[in-house]
Amino acid sequence: MSAEIQPAAINEQKRALRKRMRAMRLVAEQKEGPDAALAVARLALARLDDLGLASGAVVAGYWPISTELDVRPLLARLESAGIACALPAIKEGCDVLVFRRWRPGEDLLPGVFETRQPPPEAQPVDPDALLVPLLAVDERGTRLGHGRGWYDRTLAALRRGCGGSGRPLAIGVCFASQVIGNVPCDALDQPIDWILTGEGLMRCERSRADLER
Repeated sequence: MSAEIQPAAINEQKRALRKRMRAMRLVAEQKEGPDAALAVARLALARLDDLGLASGAVVAGYWPISTELDVRPLLARLESAGIACALPAIKEGCDVLVFRRWRPGEDLLPGVFETRQPPPEAQPVDPDALLVPLLAVDERGTRLGHGRGWYDRTLAALRRGCGGSGRPLAIGVCFASQVIGNVPCDALDQPIDWILTGEGLMRCERSRADLER
């Protein structure tokens, strides 16, 4: 029987992988950035039925920072298709993200971690799907972020609130080179449901049932 990997060892594996994947994402962004952003927008619009998204749905994107793949072209196309867009915001005293209605072109306020977010008076929304940034992901849907835990805490809270309804969908958006063989994970890591890159849309192998075991 193999020994269980201890939390300290998992954390060290994650730190090493983050360092490597930041370098890989930088290269990918320099080579593919604008082309990948447009390809992601085209692919997602063509697969809305597969994602269960139609006019009237709410999709929360993100304002790209550093070398994250730019989802703003996708958000603009979703808005044109009748799907309401939103962006996450960090609210003082709250340890999960909140989501506020945003239309491409509307003003934003500076947020933490060099991002931007809708103002407090923007309409709060409950998203049907989240576009989630990441550093690495595997085909099971195990995601590696920057280690601050915002999306893991937020997804856990939203999924509890939806009572296992399958909503909101978590769609990891990244360059194809960020999809790797295995991402270390622990009990706090929330899986994503789909992976969207400039090369395609893939449903993750890990089922929601894993969260209940």
